[in-house]
Amino acid sequence: MDTKFSSAIHTLILISESASPLTSEEIAASVGTNASYIRKIIGLLKKKDIAESRRGVSGFTLKPKAEELTLLQIYQAVNEMETPHIFDLHQNPNDKCIVGRHIKPVLTDMFTEVEDAFSRALAEKTLADCISLIRKRPI
Repeated sequence: MDTKFSSAIHTLILISESASPLTSEEIAASVGTNASYIRKIIGLLKKKDIAESRRGVSGFTLKPKAEELTLLQIYQAVNEMETPHIFDLHQNPNDKCIVGRHIKPVLTDMFTEVEDAFSRALAEKTLADCISLIRKRPI
């Protein structure tokens, strides 16, 4: 399973809450991964104007306000797609079978509906929502 999305949220929360720019090594230590993986994620976030770095300054900062950054925007950035795609269909169902003949259109419609609901749910949540929930948890 791909962990770019959760790692990106973790990374952006750290960046957002830090008083000074964080390096990929510092972020990686919290995420529990290596710095090169964090740099890859931040590279994707930078392409979408979510994170930034400055010449001569070590580390990364958050470009938009956490309240304005939706989880959908983060998902789209790290997965490099506009519409979330969760499900894939098997390629060669047998057209001579009643199920095989109809499975693709049926599942395509169902999967599209679920993916649309997923997109709407992510669009309603922000990075600030995640930060708020973390702050409410016991220390």
